[in-house]
Amino acid sequence: MGQKSLEEVNSTVNTNKGSSFKRMLAFAGPAYMISVGYMDPGNWATDIAGGSKFGYSLIWVLVMSNLMALLLQSFSARLGIVSGKDLAQASRENYPRFVNLFLYGLAEIAIAACDLAEVIGMAIGLHLLFPGVSILTGVCITVCDSFILLFLLNKGVRKLEAFIICLVTLIGASFFIELIIAKPNLGDIAGGLKPFIANDDALYIAIGIIGATVMPHNLYLHSSLVQTRKFERTPQDIKKAIRYNTIDSSIALNLALFVNAAILILSATTFFKNGRQDVAEIQDAHQLLAPMLGSTLAPILFAVALIAAGQSSTITGTLAGQVVMEGYLNLRLQPWIRRLLTRSIAIIPAFIAIWIFGDGATGKLLILSQVILSLQLGFAVIPLIHFVSDKKKMGEFVVPFWQKSLAWVAALIIIGLNVKLVYAEIYHLITTAENPMLISFTIVPLCVFCFLMLLYVFIIPFITKEKISEKEGFHQALIPLNINNEKDFMRIAVTVDFSDSDNKAINRAIQFGNKNSTLVLIHVLESTNAVVYGENAFDLEREEDVQKLKQYQQQLTEKNIVSEIRLGFGNPKQSIPKLVTENNCDLLIMGTHGHKTLKDILLGTTIETVRHNIKIPLVLV
Repeated sequence: MGQKSLEEVNSTVNTNKGSSFKRMLAFAGPAYMISVGYMDPGNWATDIAGGSKFGYSLIWVLVMSNLMALLLQSFSARLGIVSGKDLAQASRENYPRFVNLFLYGLAEIAIAACDLAEVIGMAIGLHLLFPGVSILTGVCITVCDSFILLFLLNKGVRKLEAFIICLVTLIGASFFIELIIAKPNLGDIAGGLKPFIANDDALYIAIGIIGATVMPHNLYLHSSLVQTRKFERTPQDIKKAIRYNTIDSSIALNLALFVNAAILILSATTFFKNGRQDVAEIQDAHQLLAPMLGSTLAPILFAVALIAAGQSSTITGTLAGQVVMEGYLNLRLQPWIRRLLTRSIAIIPAFIAIWIFGDGATGKLLILSQVILSLQLGFAVIPLIHFVSDKKKMGEFVVPFWQKSLAWVAALIIIGLNVKLVYAEIYHLITTAENPMLISFTIVPLCVFCFLMLLYVFIIPFITKEKISEKEGFHQALIPLNINNEKDFMRIAVTVDFSDSDNKAINRAIQFGNKNSTLVLIHVLESTNAVVYGENAFDLEREEDVQKLKQYQQQLTEKNIVSEIRLGFGNPKQSIPKLVTENNCDLLIMGTHGHKTLKDILLGTTIETVRHNIKIPLVLV
């Protein structure tokens, strides 16, 4: 079936043992990792701004967003469980390459926007808890949390899930205590369940709330995380997996709804009720909690929960980035490189904005990041609905008609609100700009192109459904095998470094050849002289290595095995492929030395580079 989603943890949690209750517990976890994205610092910014400006009137938006999230996340989990593919992999198989590249770019923008919120949130949390740490310094410190994910993932996905659940519990407990302190009016809260949008500012924040709740990268991630569970692929077990994951999602996302609602209610009770409708910054909310609620505990809990939210969300954002890159591009980076790449994309704009505009820019950046997320939603939601609605892909596990109908209604609401927002923003820019023609010929064409691409993503599955269904199984058309009757290799290159692994490598090379084969023994001199002077480097190390190669050659000659010796100079990653090509070798044997983690980071992995630069088979011993 090709590369598995998050291959290092795929099918690592066994759900086949124990009672039904224990099996259900074994399935619990993925939705909690998803739920942290629904209570990240970006949510805080939109909830605080919504509560302080419009009181309880936007609570209905939170409830509606949560219902959308429950439906769409259940679709995402179903896709991963039934097809064994994540959303990015499914898109790659069903859309043309140029569409996939476009969708990949949007997904990366969404992840960067999400990570921007985590960076700012973590930095603000550190500043609030430790006033001596500036927000700018906090932004720089967030680089260090990049490696927490790597450590936890190496310990197993269950350890990572346990860590996330602890952070989620901490956030929930903090806001439960805050609500007890605030004592909101239950009647006013109930009144906020009536749909109502006061003005364009309320619409902007409402769209931000939707973007902060139904996150596009969570749809990609959930379809991957459910595949960490190992279960029998029988129809009965697949149904159980879908049911257990639906239960998991319902509990986790309702907890996220409680946190979001608690933030908005806390903001409405504390600020809106007291005439402070200008509170949109997290820092302002923190500073005003103590005098308005008469409790010094409230701001401390607020800061601790903010740090927990930022830390938990940044972990899931990194995993989503890995899923998207591997799914759309079939490109796999080392996790630490992927983490630093994602974090760098988020840190740079945050650092520049705060440096130029000061701490006051953080609130606007947070809300903007959530609006950007909302604008990406349609491009993730539409393919997802198409895939889980296709009976030929999902078989008996295709979603019911009523769920599909509700999903399309949710998609239309999201897209409709986004179109209205984009139109209003562009109209405002054109009418207030000094040079409206510049906007008309730059931003407007870009928005039109994105809208046309959205229509294409929506329409193309209906047009190509029959064509796609003709494919057999999950793979492309079977290519006839080109059978090579030559049993043996004639010129076999063997890399040697005069260690214990040379014995194994040379013996394996002999097994691949015959009496007419020639072994080409390759050793690369990596001394400073060799790096600087290349073949003109003459020193004691070179003489010793040449003598050792000749000793190997002499031992092979005594066994009637023909051999040649070749010495390379400088970087093995470059020298080995060059020598293999120059000597017309048809097989390369390399010994492995068990380097792991730190050694690979410091010394690099020669094998990975070599295998990409040769056109002959490579055997590792």
